[in-house]
Amino acid sequence: MLVAGERADEPAMAEIVALARARGIALERWDRGDLDERAEGLVHQGVLAEGPPLPSATLEQVLERADRAGEPSLLVALDGVTDPHNLGSIARTAEAVGAHGLLVPQRRTAGITATAEKAAAGALAHLPVVPVVNLARTLERLHERGVWSLGLDGDAEVTLADHPLVTEPCVLVVGAEGDGLARLTRERCDALVRLPMLGRVGSLNASVAAGVALYTLLDRRG
Repeated sequence: MLVAGERADEPAMAEIVALARARGIALERWDRGDLDERAEGLVHQGVLAEGPPLPSATLEQVLERADRAGEPSLLVALDGVTDPHNLGSIARTAEAVGAHGLLVPQRRTAGITATAEKAAAGALAHLPVVPVVNLARTLERLHERGVWSLGLDGDAEVTLADHPLVTEPCVLVVGAEGDGLARLTRERCDALVRLPMLGRVGSLNASVAAGVALYTLLDRRG
């Protein structure tokens, strides 16, 4: 753990340092400028914790996780979500509603960066992340395992809350901030669903749309 030397004696920082030492965590005191550079633009408030990358999971592991819990699978798949803040926010909501895993393509989608982890507020330590090479093929594999893919699409005819698949094992597919779902992803989804939009704004931010959709699923699934 890296600590700004000039703040080491402040009460809040002293408590953090004491907790770290009690757990055997190595401490280093750095100049504030060096800490700013190491943080790469993140607001760190004088302390940075370094650790190994979070472990990834497999599709089989997240499906087994749902089976062990005796619950219909609820997964979230990202398709072209390039903003790490949105990725982290979606992960945070997914964990909050009890989703069993987050599917993150290795291309055209933000990775699990420090920015994403901060936006997730700890959720990525509890929500399994599955790296995906080809999202369309992964959705096909899920379909073969009895997991239905529901793609968010503002032009869909049916609202998410009214679709009969919402109570079944499913994966919610969230598209890019501007372009929505890629063509192959859209074609592979078992159903396209929309959120009700009563105002004049045409769309929602990706993380907001995912949040509304996930709580709609939570409500419908009881």
